[in-house]
Amino acid sequence: MRTEATASRRRPHVSSAPEDVRTLPGAPAPTALWPGDPRELGARFCRGPGGTEGTGFALWAGGAEAVDLCLFDDDGRERRLPLTGPTDEVWHGFAPGVRPGHRYGYRVHGRWDPWTGARWNPAKLLLDPYARAVDGEFRHAPQTFGHVLGWPQAHLADTVRDDRDSAPYVPRGVVVRDAAAGAWADRPGTPWADTVLHELHVRGFTRLHPAVPERLRGTYAGLAHPAATGHLRALGVTAVELLPVHQFAPEGTLLGRGLTNYWGYKSVGWFAPHAGYAATGTRGEQVTEFRAMVHALHAAGIEVILDVVHNHTAEGSELGPTYSLRGIDNRGYYRLAPDARRYADVTGCGNTLDARRPQALRLITDSLRYWVTEMGVDGFRFDLAAALARTERDVDTLAPFLAAIAQDPVLRRVKLIAEPWDVGPGGYHLGGFPPPWSEWNDRYRDAVRDFWRGALPDVRDLGYRLTGSSDLHDRAGRRPRASVNFVTAHDGFTLRDLVSYEHKRNAANGEGNRDGTDDNRAWNCGHEGETDDPAVNALRRRQIRNLLATLLLSTGVPMLTAGDEMGRTQRGNNNAYCQDNEVSWVDWSLLRDPAWRPVRRLAARLIALRRAHPVLRRDAFFSGRPQEGVRDLAWFTPAGCEMSESDWFAPTVAFGMYLSGRDLPQCDPRGRPVSGDSFLVLCHAGAGPVEFVLPGEPWARAYELVVDTSREDQSAAPGTRHPGGGPIAVPERSVLVLRALL
Repeated sequence: MRTEATASRRRPHVSSAPEDVRTLPGAPAPTALWPGDPRELGARFCRGPGGTEGTGFALWAGGAEAVDLCLFDDDGRERRLPLTGPTDEVWHGFAPGVRPGHRYGYRVHGRWDPWTGARWNPAKLLLDPYARAVDGEFRHAPQTFGHVLGWPQAHLADTVRDDRDSAPYVPRGVVVRDAAAGAWADRPGTPWADTVLHELHVRGFTRLHPAVPERLRGTYAGLAHPAATGHLRALGVTAVELLPVHQFAPEGTLLGRGLTNYWGYKSVGWFAPHAGYAATGTRGEQVTEFRAMVHALHAAGIEVILDVVHNHTAEGSELGPTYSLRGIDNRGYYRLAPDARRYADVTGCGNTLDARRPQALRLITDSLRYWVTEMGVDGFRFDLAAALARTERDVDTLAPFLAAIAQDPVLRRVKLIAEPWDVGPGGYHLGGFPPPWSEWNDRYRDAVRDFWRGALPDVRDLGYRLTGSSDLHDRAGRRPRASVNFVTAHDGFTLRDLVSYEHKRNAANGEGNRDGTDDNRAWNCGHEGETDDPAVNALRRRQIRNLLATLLLSTGVPMLTAGDEMGRTQRGNNNAYCQDNEVSWVDWSLLRDPAWRPVRRLAARLIALRRAHPVLRRDAFFSGRPQEGVRDLAWFTPAGCEMSESDWFAPTVAFGMYLSGRDLPQCDPRGRPVSGDSFLVLCHAGAGPVEFVLPGEPWARAYELVVDTSREDQSAAPGTRHPGGGPIAVPERSVLVLRALL
């Protein structure tokens, strides 16, 4: 059997070439570090012994043989100082005089034996996983790989160590000052039942905004600008869900095609706001700018939720570069395959963080707490959350990650949203996460899309989706807020494209149109792609109004995607992850387009209607039991009769949903019972009009029409009244919302 020691000796090395090593004449002479404190990981500006100001450094590197702290002066010259340790597997030191703004990295020494998962290589400058800011760029170069890129024996490609210095090609961490005590007293604290999410991209949201100063467009400061917060406030959303803002790295394959990692799902620094979104600088200024953005959003009554990618990193598979965790302790941070040389990948991204291990779990939870306590965020959406909840093999509700979150006094109080699946075996777990988690509900998306395109075989599933998905979530103390309802998200068609394309148009991604899903569940309204046909365009806008009304009137937590409220298009691209251009950016000129202004007005009216009436944002599931003579939830056929068992199993294009606001099973903040108006929602996906008989007493003596999606002009409520027991004409492909008059 090959031992680690002999294996290391038998691996050929590539020696440093003079042209690949930065010569730093005049670098300051090394000085010894003080021992410092191993308990606080990362770089912490503080006072050391005797009140001396400086920065404490601490790095967990369990199997390392030595660790060098690398300090960089303003000219880029590097000074290497050995850290003390290990103390409980942590290497540590205190650097007197090192203040916020100073740049640093690590070099970690240890065995090189990929056959056992050991991939230490001190030639590679490593980013501190606890770095709070990052300065510089990741440059795609062979020197950034721990192994020799392009080794002629392909089967050994990742096993031959590359000893060339990576420092000229990778960024540095930056020392950052802590936030002031009590900085986040202005949190909106919106209850889950009142929450309306708006998923957006920091750069793409304001990159084209004409009212945002050009130097701020596409930045944290741009999102904080009154023109941006004013739009969100006028729309009525209560929280932004930001696509990844952790420091991320580019992908070499994309750079080779002239593209970039636009979405940011390649994190490499979980404490650092992505430097590319900062308008003010990258020596810690990006941290200040991000905090100012959060304050501005909070002042507008809007919470900030981060889409976080803790399931994998930008280092990719064993063939990927060495930026941070791989070079610190590969075996301690990643899930390895049985042969240890390769990774156990349930993310589809080359590697999987091993959240079973205390040090990896600590990295995740320390990062999350930092963003809450130091950066002011109000919650998190976890990409591929099932990967974090795996034990030895299967997804487990008793997994260490879920247990750690549940008992944490900071994290258990914030909003937690799971993308409840990964790509591993048994990875689909919608409805399987415990309280207090909410979950992205893709079954809601699919059922609503199928109904409005006329492809739903029956309405059984749709009934559950519109009322909070109790079949998935009504257990273990969960509530309707467990279901985050959405029709579109960043991944897939925009709302406009959903009614304009049936087939993806992803050629610009450079993958032969093979990327992105083929299961779009879309209907192009009779013409593929954009058209000048006024009838087709009018139908498309009506379908958008139908989808918005369905989403914003459903029980659960609605999520809009930025730009859908004004008809944003990606020209049929349903996987624009690499399109940092007009394909992905929000087109604000649509707000001046008379064809699309009414759509935004309708979205705002629907959100206001939801906010004004508690039955539209219930905090408890419907029971179906009578309340004051009527059930809290009832379903009607166009004939005005309650739906029978056979009706649920028959093809249906029109139905009514009665939501009773009488004696709701919830209380206001003072403990008083809540009640309000009742509503009848008529949904008709058919191609011709239908006459609907309105339920009479005890449901209502009359009804007031408050929303009619067949109307192009949404500037004012319809306001007409109709007697209970009488007919109402429901136009083709429309939603009517009627307030019950008792």
